[in-house]
Amino acid sequence: MWDYDGSVAFLGTWGRFQLMVFFLLCSTILPNGTGSFSLVFITDTPRHRCRITELNLSQEWREAAVPLEVVDGEPQPSSCRRYRLDLLRNLSAGGLLPGLDVNLSSLEQEDCVDGWVYGTEVYQSTVVSEFDQPLTATIFFLGVLVGSFFSGVLADRFGRKMVLFATIIIQAVFTLVQIAAPSWEVFCLFLFCSGLGNISNYVSCFILGTEILTGNARVIYSSAAASLGFTLGYMTLPLFAYFLRSWKTLLLAIGLPGLFYIPLWWVLPESPMWLLSQGRVMEAEAIVKKAAKMNRLVAPEKIFGDFELNANEESPVERYTILDLVTKRSTAMTTVLLCWVWFTLNICYFGLSLNTSQLHADPYISCFLSAVVEMPAYVSCSLAIRYLPRRLAVVAAFLTMGLALLFIQLVPQSILGLAVALEMLGKFAATAGTSLLYAFTAELYPTGLRNTASGTCVMVSRTGSCLAPFLIQMNIYFKYLPYITLGTLAMLSVLATLFLPETFRRPLPGTLEQMQKRQRIICPDICRHKTSKSINVFERQL
Repeated sequence: MWDYDGSVAFLGTWGRFQLMVFFLLCSTILPNGTGSFSLVFITDTPRHRCRITELNLSQEWREAAVPLEVVDGEPQPSSCRRYRLDLLRNLSAGGLLPGLDVNLSSLEQEDCVDGWVYGTEVYQSTVVSEFDQPLTATIFFLGVLVGSFFSGVLADRFGRKMVLFATIIIQAVFTLVQIAAPSWEVFCLFLFCSGLGNISNYVSCFILGTEILTGNARVIYSSAAASLGFTLGYMTLPLFAYFLRSWKTLLLAIGLPGLFYIPLWWVLPESPMWLLSQGRVMEAEAIVKKAAKMNRLVAPEKIFGDFELNANEESPVERYTILDLVTKRSTAMTTVLLCWVWFTLNICYFGLSLNTSQLHADPYISCFLSAVVEMPAYVSCSLAIRYLPRRLAVVAAFLTMGLALLFIQLVPQSILGLAVALEMLGKFAATAGTSLLYAFTAELYPTGLRNTASGTCVMVSRTGSCLAPFLIQMNIYFKYLPYITLGTLAMLSVLATLFLPETFRRPLPGTLEQMQKRQRIICPDICRHKTSKSINVFERQL
């Protein structure tokens, strides 16, 4: 069996080349964090009430034209209804006064047929106030869903680097052109296109770093560094939004930095593992020799000689398609189980992210709190990936999330702080589990199929993010129904995770045959997976 990690072991783990790749790739992920949750601010609906267009009304009747509604125990002007203006005009012309001469509750009401007037206390403007149309995050996530699938297939066909920079440009350009959208429909189209490049960029960047880096550098990058890059972008979003209260200036600040990454095309290398999977041995060796020069090392004359020998003896190049994910029974089972686990984690992550944005009356503080909780989650994920078997770590994340969400309904109303703490614990577990799954999925599939498999899993998971906004609205039927639903999904995913193959401390598979040797779809005794040695014993027993 050919071993890529062994062939490039002479480079070391943390040389100048690895540090350059590590930090530059992490930096390209920053715009994903700001772009994914910018909708929290640019599509928020400010405080509003019906527009009063009747000019012949007296000042008293104009102020009384909007009825009061009781919200959270306090009377507030209605945001969707007004009194009929023709009736108010006649009453005003007769010299009658509202509340004194006329009982307002007896007047007929109508919808806001002339639009709305929006408050500017929090935002100068949003997309909603600009176009007088509500907007759901589902449009953006539909773009993410489509982009995740096609980018994975294209990355396995044309290379990780090509797709990485293509999606960076797509995300940046369509974020900027949203500013010039002349209508709500055109804005939705540009928003969908922006979603095409968002997480697709993250997946390509993640796979590229996972394949270039080795040893401890790969573990830290895949378990924490890439995700922390996303979180740092997420944490800077409320800072930008606080000082840039207009949705257009906020989009400008989010989209423009993406164009600054284009010169990195001439700095970042292609994945040598992918080049080898395409039979381009000389190009792969050139990259590794350049890396050796940066690290001030002398490279062997023939770095991938074993690969060339195996390729000549067996088959020239193995090319895979998306059908290879489902053609073999064991591979298909792994793909189906992974898709279910990805879906559950995604709907939990975005459901809790959208809900925790309401933790504080100030949306900027809410967004920051929702982002901060991800930092310790990624740090704990890094430790879990280094020291725990993959299945055990993912199961622990699901159990923590499921139990925390199911227990929320048992918390008395008098100690709401505990309910918030349980919700944040669920967000913590969902964040850690998502980071674990990126690494787990990349380790399961061979080089020629890795990006396609990751893109397919992410695509399926995005159906969860599309459904998350609607799931949160289920609280109108029962306050705790969203938590019960998410908690139940998490507990079901514990069972699905137990049937996935283990990849802990094993080299990345280079071919589909190497992957299939791990496809032992039986429920293991997790207690026996305490060390890598016990894992090897368990596999030999199979």
